[in-house]
Amino acid sequence: MLGDYGQVGFLLVTALFLPLFAIIGSWLLRFVNIRQDRPNSIKEDVYECGVTTEGSAWVQFNFRYYFYALVFLTIDVLVLFLFPWAVDLRSLGYPGLWAVLILLAIIVIGYLYAWKKKALEWK
Repeated sequence: MLGDYGQVGFLLVTALFLPLFAIIGSWLLRFVNIRQDRPNSIKEDVYECGVTTEGSAWVQFNFRYYFYALVFLTIDVLVLFLFPWAVDLRSLGYPGLWAVLILLAIIVIGYLYAWKKKALEWK
């Protein structure tokens, strides 16, 4: 039991000190003058395929890109829940079946609502 907590503790210590060592290393490289304090103007210039930008860099993207990404993530989460359920279906019995049917009903109702509101159509 203590060995399991030791592994978790080791991962916690690693997760806390690795970024700290990176920050200290960066500071030390600047201190010994390997890394410049201020880069030159060419390195600060905006790079966009070798062409200087014209106008504002703030471009408003279509929301549907994000919506389709959310739909994709919803399907991924659904598969994430369905795969272990399908592997262990016999031992779960009817409560497991009802839980997945409720999950599928929620997802289908959400998609039907989005379809009714025409949120899935590209204009």
